[in-house]
Amino acid sequence: MSDNKNQSNNRKSDLLSKEVEHIDITSFDARKIVSSMEKMSFVSRETANAANIYNEMIKDKDCTIFLTLAGSTSAAGCMHIYRDLVKYNMVDAIVATGASIIDMDFFEALGFKHYQGSQYQDDTELRNNYVDRIYDTYIDEEELQMCDRTIGEIADQLEPKSYTSREFIKEIGKYLKSNAKKKDSLIEVAYDNDVPIFCPAFTDSSAGFGLVMHQERNPKNHITIDSIREFRELTEIKIKSKGSGLFMIGGGVPKNFIQDTVICAELLGKDVDMHKYAIQITVADSRDGACSSSTLKEASSWGKVDITKEQMVFAEATSVLPLIASDAYHKGEWKNRERKNFSKIF
Repeated sequence: MSDNKNQSNNRKSDLLSKEVEHIDITSFDARKIVSSMEKMSFVSRETANAANIYNEMIKDKDCTIFLTLAGSTSAAGCMHIYRDLVKYNMVDAIVATGASIIDMDFFEALGFKHYQGSQYQDDTELRNNYVDRIYDTYIDEEELQMCDRTIGEIADQLEPKSYTSREFIKEIGKYLKSNAKKKDSLIEVAYDNDVPIFCPAFTDSSAGFGLVMHQERNPKNHITIDSIREFRELTEIKIKSKGSGLFMIGGGVPKNFIQDTVICAELLGKDVDMHKYAIQITVADSRDGACSSSTLKEASSWGKVDITKEQMVFAEATSVLPLIASDAYHKGEWKNRERKNFSKIF
């Protein structure tokens, strides 16, 4: 029996031997590449146009920049890009899936890693070794369950009441200040710089598992997540913003949630403009009426996005996002921005 166990442990070590290394946008200057792509066509020109619009957002002192995250780019090597966009004041608020923030960012802050693997690996073998797969990226399921449990333990220490995901993630930021194994996670840097993080589908992640365990342990005195109040909070940021721009990775709930703040503000009797700038990087198609909640031009028909400065980039995000972010970092317009500090308004 012990020999079988040792063989299994050795095989798992083999599968989880090559760490994903997150790209550093400060280590290379993409400005020449992006300016050259501007003279090309297809996705190259879309990428250059998106980079130019993003720089306009950063340069516009009245523009609140919302970053939305869906998909698994954080696990795939873009985690430090998002952290640096916050660190260098190129983002004012974040709307993300729970997986991006908890299963990936918080997971690594606890000292765990993502690993390079293969999309052709036998998934039955992966399951037998308790290894989870995201395309060609591997995660240790045992470590992910430790992440679930840690969320529950954080919740156990909080006053039993309703929290928005923003409030709960802020508490996680507090926890990481003294407990992080890996410093400068996105959650911690956002906490340090008063950049709020919203996860409108928070329970669809490790946070959901952890909070279920927390409620099971505390049937009468537990915390709950109030997604309606966080919609009000996010709308309040839109109302307090003179202008706004969207930098969207993927689509889905985060994209629609931030776009809907315009409609929500209008229903509350507030006079707000549509989002002035918008970029979406996606591989989703629009022919089935989806495209991760519509093209940006389609969103204009709903009164959500102005079509004057919008760009759809039909590309897999890890291939073009580093170029756009590096271009913005090295152009340096962020040095002239004042921080919005939106976490302080709540």
